[in-house]
Amino acid sequence: MVKELLGYVRVHRKILVLGGLLSLIGSAAGLSMPLLAKYVVDAFGQDRSMAGPLLWLTVAVLVGAVVSAGGSYLMERTGEGIVLGARRRLVDRMLRLKVADVDRLKPGDLLSRVTGDTTLLRAVLTNGIVESVSAAFMLVGAVVMMATMDGVLLLVTLLIVVVIGGLVALIMPKIQRAQAHAQEAVGEMGAVLDRALQAYRTVKASGAEEREIAVVGEAAARARDRGLQVAGWTSLAGVATWMSVQIAFLAVLAVGGSRVAAGTLEVSSLIAFLLYLFYLVPPIGQLVQGGVQLQQGLAALARIKEIEDLPAEAATTETPGAGRPAGLTFQDVVFRYGDDRPVVHDGVSFEVPPGGLTALVGPSGAGKSTVFALLERFYEHQSGTIRIDGRDIRDWPLGELRAALGYVEQDAPVLAGTLRENLLFAARDATEEELLRAVARTRLDDLVSRLPDGLDTAVGHRGVLLSGGERQRVAIARALLRKPRLLLLDEATSQLDAVNELRLREVIAEVAEETTVLVIAHRLSTVTGADRIVVMEGGGVRATGTHDELVGADELYRELAATQFLTG
Repeated sequence: MVKELLGYVRVHRKILVLGGLLSLIGSAAGLSMPLLAKYVVDAFGQDRSMAGPLLWLTVAVLVGAVVSAGGSYLMERTGEGIVLGARRRLVDRMLRLKVADVDRLKPGDLLSRVTGDTTLLRAVLTNGIVESVSAAFMLVGAVVMMATMDGVLLLVTLLIVVVIGGLVALIMPKIQRAQAHAQEAVGEMGAVLDRALQAYRTVKASGAEEREIAVVGEAAARARDRGLQVAGWTSLAGVATWMSVQIAFLAVLAVGGSRVAAGTLEVSSLIAFLLYLFYLVPPIGQLVQGGVQLQQGLAALARIKEIEDLPAEAATTETPGAGRPAGLTFQDVVFRYGDDRPVVHDGVSFEVPPGGLTALVGPSGAGKSTVFALLERFYEHQSGTIRIDGRDIRDWPLGELRAALGYVEQDAPVLAGTLRENLLFAARDATEEELLRAVARTRLDDLVSRLPDGLDTAVGHRGVLLSGGERQRVAIARALLRKPRLLLLDEATSQLDAVNELRLREVIAEVAEETTVLVIAHRLSTVTGADRIVVMEGGGVRATGTHDELVGADELYRELAATQFLTG
């Protein structure tokens, strides 16, 4: 894991080395100060001029401050670069994950990995590593200078520091475990809040604000409790470090005072030694902090690696899939969403010839939407064969397969941004003429004329400023601009009024003359004119035919049609 951690700094190693050198120079300037202070005291005691030693002491202070500031800036700049790279890698992986993996993860927790966990990486990979190297240099330098002052006092100091340092080392693994639990708790809090925000209007309409506030508050309290555990162990490590220096100071003062009284040690040397002793405080503190940050970084890296280690899909293309209409065949397809889940498709078989309109109908849970999920290869079927134009979809490159499909989801998601950006989302290279034609075909021209900025009007988060029917028409226009060979419409008219439903039926019939259209419909009035209707029930296909044929031949379809007043 440490090797993986260092992999993030490899690209920035030159700047890190430069920043580290500047920090070392600043540390070296700092190490000279107690020695220069000794010369000032000696000059004062010997009645010599103190101008020279004071001048050098001032220069050392200024040089150390300027150089250290430059090194600190480089560290912060590099840290931002590391965070940027880590976030890009993580977002790249997240958006290429398989749908099955994303379905079991929580969006709020994923967001916390991109924001919080990558920020922890910055701390450990810049301040944690580089400042620890600088602190180690300063610590060694201070020890060397203390050895030149008095070896006995140095042994007293090291004995105390080593004993307490061993205790601190035992605390570090506890900090890592506590930090991992704290980050998980923050991710869980984000997931709970995301749940409420995604259903914001439902929460309001249900009068559930207080209940959801309480749920999020409980998650926040758990995150606080986990954070307090981290703070407790970190504080214990910090107190132990501070105590080691204070105890060492008292011991050196006692032993050194007796040696001065005995005439074996100069007063100026004792003063310089005590100054160097206090110079041990920052580097020891930095080393302890570096150790704490390392544990935090390892915990953050484990959460990031959890996502990066998930299998990813191959890169796909945004190129529209223009071409002749495609035929489709399902043959004995068996599928379930997990080994512990019931079978959704149990030997599904049907054919869709190229061109025309084919409808999938049946009760909820029959497996209709799963047909689309398998076609898009969001999930992989366990057995059987799915072919497009006689070619097994597993033999298609994923980008080529999806470029041939146009997919309109049941809830017709619209992204934050302008209406134009949403329409061109799946076909960035579409011309203005093609865009306006798709707008007109889906009867969006009235909407565009009413909007203050036309196509460049922002539609709000998740298209909240549009009605449900308008969002559906936007989704259909977006799919049409992709020029699909096979257009998949999942309940495309569920949120349309009767007038707009009739208009959209005309659009679908028109599109079916150019490409293959496969539509899932609960509202049978939208598909009574379909070229063929596939009736699904219980994970299988029970009948295929036209509306009139099925009314006469299939009991389930006749019942569905009767309940919707399509038969006597």
